[in-house]
Amino acid sequence: MAEAPPQDSAPSRRDDPEAAPADRTIRRCLAVLGALALICIVGPWFSRYGVDHTDWDHLSVAPGLAHGHWLGTDAIGRDVFVRLCVGGRLSLLIGLLASLVALAIGMSYGVVAGYLGGGIDRALMRLLDLMAALPFLLIVILLLTVFERSLPLLLAAIGGYVWMDLARVIRAEAARLRGAAFVDAARLLGAAPRWIMTRHIAPNLLGLALVYLSLGVPNAILIESFLGFLGLSVDEPAASWGAMLFDGTQEMDAAPWTLIAPAAALAVTLVSCQFLGEALRRRLDPRRAAA
Repeated sequence: MAEAPPQDSAPSRRDDPEAAPADRTIRRCLAVLGALALICIVGPWFSRYGVDHTDWDHLSVAPGLAHGHWLGTDAIGRDVFVRLCVGGRLSLLIGLLASLVALAIGMSYGVVAGYLGGGIDRALMRLLDLMAALPFLLIVILLLTVFERSLPLLLAAIGGYVWMDLARVIRAEAARLRGAAFVDAARLLGAAPRWIMTRHIAPNLLGLALVYLSLGVPNAILIESFLGFLGLSVDEPAASWGAMLFDGTQEMDAAPWTLIAPAAALAVTLVSCQFLGEALRRRLDPRRAAA
């Protein structure tokens, strides 16, 4: 009777000791972020106050259930809970969309530089060094000050600020994949460089890009909050967490809840995104996390 062929002794991803804790962390972080996003979306539906409604009978009132202001009001009687939810919609949307903009720019730039190599790679990297040396945040502030503030301009400004680190990482990985066997096979079959970059290089870097996307979202939210704190994010009566933080610092002595609420929401979002990114890094590339 013929013996069964020996089984591969290499551990599978399913048996990887890093996989189970990473999966649990990913699920928990996604649950927290999903619950936060759900509250921001449906929370104002359960309140009788609008985002710009002024309750003159309850100015700087403390949180409570009797008067219907669950997280209190600010100095001009606006409901903190409703403004926190509406501001969360804007901050989370800007963080996600700006990170997608950065992902598109960084992936394209890094793949082209890493695959083509040679003089093109050196020229693109020197250009990237030049852009990184510029006070980009100052340029963003100037753009938002000179031009009329709008969501597309804000997305382009933040996305244009956070893509450069991603481009460097993608470039290094694309340069490594340039000499892989499947890329050489596609090249020998006559595939054009554009085809190889879009069909072979870029798909193999999506896992790494997903990790950096989860880490880019909190960075984009922090930048938006910083701009909102400076009064450069959105105009009243719209709200964002950064603008609420600025208002909260002005009322910290009389109404500390106006600062605590947006600060807590921002902290939970940033910590969850950070843990999510680290868990994705361990799950998608356990050797990189162990290094």
